[in-house]
Amino acid sequence: MKDNRLVLNFLVFAEKIENGALQSELLPEIAALGFQAVEIRREYFKDLTKEIPVIKSEAERLKLELFYSVPDEVYVAGKINPKLEDYLSEAQQMGVKHIKWNIGAFEGNLHEDELKALIESGVAITVENDQTQTSGTITAIETYMKAVEAAGLAIGYVYDLGNWRFVGEDEMKAAEKLTDYVQYIHMKDVGYENGQPKAAGLDHGEINWRKVLTILPKNRPIAIEYPTVSDAEILAAKKLLEEVID
Repeated sequence: MKDNRLVLNFLVFAEKIENGALQSELLPEIAALGFQAVEIRREYFKDLTKEIPVIKSEAERLKLELFYSVPDEVYVAGKINPKLEDYLSEAQQMGVKHIKWNIGAFEGNLHEDELKALIESGVAITVENDQTQTSGTITAIETYMKAVEAAGLAIGYVYDLGNWRFVGEDEMKAAEKLTDYVQYIHMKDVGYENGQPKAAGLDHGEINWRKVLTILPKNRPIAIEYPTVSDAEILAAKKLLEEVID
């Protein structure tokens, strides 16, 4: 059983966060569910300055590896987002090893020197296919990752399984084209309501996620990333993934 590959993204606790819970307060529950890694979401902080040191100490006490999801872009109007240094500082203060952003408006100029300075922070940097046509399509991801690779920059790619449906693209084709770049995987199924995609639990949507995982790299961390309503639902997803990655 490869539990250490599984990550619990805080999106699973969206309802609890909305009802006032702090991410730091929920870390013991995550450890009790058998996870060894958790992805903190920046938009879920209520008082970032106060919560960061608590998250760090709790994660150390519980021996949890930390990932950090930041809903912001590497490029704004083609230039490097000036907020990225602050996000990396937050990551370092928490003891985070992996940070995730979206690409944003990449216009062909990598701004290599600025990226190299960010990479030197010691926090592994990744970008994800989001739910936008700007930086969430196969072409957008492939174009950027090819440029990053050609420049020899240590920036990885997070394959988000469900997001392809939100931009009208095929997750299987995406897996086939982008597999060589994948450093981390976000798992969610997708169903449809009134013709619109909606995140769903594994085996509760239309995606053949098991087949997709046969294409993607086998030694990458995998996160459960969709809203849930109970620990039982989280454990059911955990069991499904363990059956596949064993």
